[in-house]
Amino acid sequence: MPMSDPSFDLPPGFRGVFRADTTARALYAEGAGIARCLPQAVAVPADAEALSELVRWARRTGHALMPRGSGSGMAAGAVGPHVVVDLSRATEVHAVDVEARCVVAGVGATRQAVDAAARAVGLRFPVDPSSGAFCTVGGMTATNAAGARSLRFGAMRPWVRGVQAVFDDGSVAWVRRGEAWPTGIPAVARLRQALDQIAARVPMALLRHEGVRKESSGYGVAAAMASGDLVDLLVGSEGTLAAFVAVELALIPVAPATATVLVTFGSLDAATACAVDAAAAGVTACELLDRTFLDVAARGGATGVPAEAESVLLMEVEGADRDTCRDALAKVSDMCRVHGALEIQHADSPESERQLWSLRHAASPILAQLAPRLRSMQFIEDGCVPPPRFPDYVRGVRRALERSGTVGVIFGHAGDCHAHVNPLVDTMAPNWRDVVFQLLDEVCELTAKLGGTLAGEHGDGRLRAPLLDRIWSLEARAAFANIKAAADPAGVFNPGCKVADDGAQPFGELRHDPAAPALPAAEQAALQEVERSRRRDRFRLDLLPG
Repeated sequence: MPMSDPSFDLPPGFRGVFRADTTARALYAEGAGIARCLPQAVAVPADAEALSELVRWARRTGHALMPRGSGSGMAAGAVGPHVVVDLSRATEVHAVDVEARCVVAGVGATRQAVDAAARAVGLRFPVDPSSGAFCTVGGMTATNAAGARSLRFGAMRPWVRGVQAVFDDGSVAWVRRGEAWPTGIPAVARLRQALDQIAARVPMALLRHEGVRKESSGYGVAAAMASGDLVDLLVGSEGTLAAFVAVELALIPVAPATATVLVTFGSLDAATACAVDAAAAGVTACELLDRTFLDVAARGGATGVPAEAESVLLMEVEGADRDTCRDALAKVSDMCRVHGALEIQHADSPESERQLWSLRHAASPILAQLAPRLRSMQFIEDGCVPPPRFPDYVRGVRRALERSGTVGVIFGHAGDCHAHVNPLVDTMAPNWRDVVFQLLDEVCELTAKLGGTLAGEHGDGRLRAPLLDRIWSLEARAAFANIKAAADPAGVFNPGCKVADDGAQPFGELRHDPAAPALPAAEQAALQEVERSRRRDRFRLDLLPG
């Protein structure tokens, strides 16, 4: 248990790894987003009992814990100044219950591993973020993650049948959908009381964004009030109410057949209008690639998209067989022609589908190559608005980028009216931080005006927690604060995430800032290799010899 800081009074007999040396702290100073912050220490508990002991120690000594999976979160939910609790080694995937269509997995199991176990018996896990190869199911549960196929299957919350959680007094309990809330746990009793008080005082309409199809901002108070299930409140809580140990996930049968269509449009309005109608057409996934995205992707070679295309939609359908899928594609193609499609490409074999979807993944490596002058900074990357307002949102983001003189890439889950935005910031310019804050302010104002949320699927984290007053009412924010206080009055779990600390700013030190203090060279090189290889599932403490 190497540690260089003798000031830590460790839990007696703690089983696992606890390190406060510079190397360990530096390896956990970054995640997938823009933030950088050296944590106090790193703890890797051996099991649920060790995690329980760690929670009791933190409450007793005044330390705070930041649960973390693979570090793939975009909003700095697990990058901060407290003790990182790395749960990525809880990777066990239990035998799939085929009859009940469910599986129990440790929170460190990747989405890819869970889905592979399900597919081995003819089932699948339908929530599929693009980071599925390395994101953990614990992190997905913590953020209420979604993905390309949420248009048909929704986000994590309805697929989580249960969570094994460690509460603020160290109590460990399963919280399952449709079952009685655990008894004898003070935090659970306080949460029930807080929910009852909120239900009596706050209209449900203030606790959700009407018409928004995806939401991972704030707590799932409205969902828990509607279902009566505590699990609905824990999903999306980003490690601020309890620490998760394992999750039980619902599964569905593997799709017998799928087919994909790539459609190009001469205007953004035509593409977004078509995307809004995609759900009614039975489409499983509908992804938007804006002109900004196509321009960047073209730097890597021919894209197969006409030069006059302003936007592209990638849509997928499922069916009982290939013929069913072809019929569905024909109907979707007719819908696209009504909206003025320029060109339609069909793919109804696995290989041809992979080729079409490869365009969706083409920009990321190219964006990485634009450094050091232009840096892809995801600080306005998760906006979701009601369907009728989606064209206004994309146009508004374009205008904000143009006004600031910033190149940006816009893409995302158009069927859900949810866009990802990667501004490419010139960090060599003397006023680049002013540009970032100007863009953030304009896009927050735009999102609020359109009745949207700042976090469709990535959570609030420390990035968006200070911005919740832009999109949530005073009553809603008070309800969220009451939930946090009820679950965690001592501030053990991830303070500053979800509910902002007083005076907090969206970000401080940025890992892309040329003027930021450098991490040690070996540790920085190891983190850069993780980013380059996209192997975020690698255990951080194994990145450097010794």
